[in-house]
This record gives sequence, structure tokens and C-alpha cells, in this order.
Amino acid sequence: MTIALILAAAKSFLFVFVTMLPILNPAATAPIFLSMTKGASGATRALLARRIAVNMFWLMTGSMLVGSYVLDFFGISLPIVRIGGGLILASVAWRLLGASPDTPDSRAALAEAFTPDHAHKQAFYPLTFPISCGPASISVAITVGVSLHDTEIIISLARMGGALLALGVIGVLLYFAFRYGEHFLRLIGDAGTAVFLRLTAFILLCLGVQIVWDGVRELVLDIALYFGKVAML
Repeated sequence: MTIALILAAAKSFLFVFVTMLPILNPAATAPIFLSMTKGASGATRALLARRIAVNMFWLMTGSMLVGSYVLDFFGISLPIVRIGGGLILASVAWRLLGASPDTPDSRAALAEAFTPDHAHKQAFYPLTFPISCGPASISVAITVGVSLHDTEIIISLARMGGALLALGVIGVLLYFAFRYGEHFLRLIGDAGTAVFLRLTAFILLCLGVQIVWDGVRELVLDIALYFGKVAML
């Protein structure tokens, strides 16, 4: 029985890690984090990176374990979650695309304004949601959570343990990507950084539009199926 539990936890760990890591993709969101915290000190960015990693872990854990029950309780469908979250993600990416280059004076003012208290306020929105983990990752986490259930409670607990361990490892990777991503951008210089940030913001915008489209398409299919059933009656 012990071997079966270990295997269940190990399979769950690999499944969640391989499924969630490409969706969360800390390496791709790190430039957005650095762009939105420009002017913050190294200590403030380290604090933010730690808080975002913790927030991501708890948000994904909640989505995975109770997300489907919460949506059922409020009568919210996954397509609606995708549309709402996709719109938020697209709006944030659009603002980043249209941001004007900072002058030395504006950088100094931003550095003074970006206090630890300001960082605390931004740690969840928009830096955790929807930048670090958006509607796509929440939808996947809810779907993954449903697949972790088993008829035997002890097997379900083992699977959930493996899933939580995988989220913890991804949280550590996210922390390191956000904490030390500035060193990578420093290597490619100011011009390369500007191009890289705009490209990442554009990809983020496209991702937001894609998420909205997926939600709309699912809603249209649901409506078509509903009217098809009504027509057959």
C-alpha cells in the first residue's frame, strides 16, 4: 500500500509539474514583472518576488482543490472565467505596449514612489493575478484538480500531496526568475531590454485575446447545443 501511495504521489507530481509549468511560465512573465516594478529597489523586488510566489501557490492550490466547487456555488462557468480573465490580461498587456520610455526624472520619481507599502498593494493585483497566474492557469488548475480525485480517499490525499509539492517547486522557480531576471536583462542592454519587453507584452496581449476567444467559442458551442436539444424535442 505504501508503494502505491508513493507512486500515486509521484505520478501526480510529474503530471501537475509538466502541465502547470508551461502555463505559468515564470521565464516569460519575469520581464513583465521587471517592467512593472521599474524604479523599485532590489530589496523591494525581492519582497515582491517572494510574495508573488506565495500568492501563486495559494491561488493555484485553491483553484485546484476547491475551484470547481466555488464556481458551481456561484453558478459561474469556466468560459465566463476565461472571458473575464482574458479581458483583464489583455488590458494590462495593452498598457504595457503603450507605455512611453521613462526619462531620468520620471525614473527617479518612480523609485521614490515605489515603497514597500506600494509593493504590498500590487503584490496580488496585477502582479500575481493576472500576470503571474491568469485565467488560463486557473482553468487548467481546476481541471487538474478534478482529475486528482479517486474513489479511495487515501489515494486522493497522496495525489493532492504530490500536486502541492509540484506547485511548491514551481513557486520556487517563479521566485528565482523574478528575483534574478534583472541580471539577464542587464546582459542584453537597454535597447535589447526594450525590444524584449515590448515583444513579451505583445505575446501577453495575444494570449489574453486567445483566452477570450476560447471562452466565447465555448459559450457559442454551449448555446448551439442547447438550441439543438430544444429543436429535437
